Amino acid sequence: MTLCTSLAVASRMLSYAKLARNPSMFRSFTGLEVSELDSLYERVESRYSKFEERRLSRPDRKKEVGEGGRPFKLELRDRLLMLLVYYRLYITLALTQFLFDLDLSNVWRDIRYLEPVVRACIPLPKKIHEQVRRLGTVEEVERYFPGFKAFVDATEQEIPRPKNAQKRKTHYSGKRKRHTVKTQLTVNSKGLIVHKPPHARGRRHDLDIYRQRHPDLPKEVEQNFDRGYDGVRNYLPDLKYAIPFKRRGPGRGHRGEKAEGLTPEQKKYNKKLLKARVVVEHTISRLKKFNIFGQEFRNRLRFYDTMTDIVSGLINARIMGGR
Repeated sequence: MTLCTSLAVASRMLSYAKLARNPSMFRSFTGLEVSELDSLYERVESRYSKFEERRLSRPDRKKEVGEGGRPFKLELRDRLLMLLVYYRLYITLALTQFLFDLDLSNVWRDIRYLEPVVRACIPLPKKIHEQVRRLGTVEEVERYFPGFKAFVDATEQEIPRPKNAQKRKTHYSGKRKRHTVKTQLTVNSKGLIVHKPPHARGRRHDLDIYRQRHPDLPKEVEQNFDRGYDGVRNYLPDLKYAIPFKRRGPGRGHRGEKAEGLTPEQKKYNKKLLKARVVVEHTISRLKKFNIFGQEFRNRLRFYDTMTDIVSGLINARIMGGR
């Protein structure tokens, strides 16, 4: 590291060299351990030059590669740190600019340029789902799905009130009383996210999202739902699934009559099923610790799936690493 680079690092409030000295603070700022970021950095570094060459070699380029453009002020490791800090804390770009001593335009540019490389280096749900679809033997299926079980649930995230009247209607969630988008997740018994389709409008019902964008899992795997997916058998009669029993009213012409209660066996079954489903709730909780997934999503919705895919891939990497 040259003298000029050392002085530049010293002038920044945040850098890898400073933050790595305090592991607990590092984990709070990035959502990863120091060793996990180091491992991710090695994979990113090995692929970075290939992605940069592809980015710079666009057909409409007027100058040769290296003759124009602005050099990056931060080293690759610090740019990766900045991306993780932004995802984990979801601070404003102005505050990110101040912490890393960059111009405002450079902050967003550095993050956007690095996202495709990071996506290629982590186990995204899309990659895992493609592997799951190719499983051949029962042993391979059980390795991905211990106990041959998968758990499905959807989570909502608030977005700013849309200016367009039609979008205000389609994105309004009657459950949350807010404008939201929904993300459906399918996890195994360890919490690994094996399927995550593109986000849906907040107004849509969980069952409707699943009906159109359900995972393609091996036939041996039993998919576990909550009561929000009641009626899934009407759309996918051959699906192997488990769903809690639900009290049902006597129907039309019996106004004022109470629904018949559940039997002790049904209550016991529900309790066992809901206890097993805690794993998907834990995974959603881990995702929402990254504030870009847990707080109101302030960016354009066209970036939503890219950013939440990266968060899902980071959580998958931690789970596969035994954390």
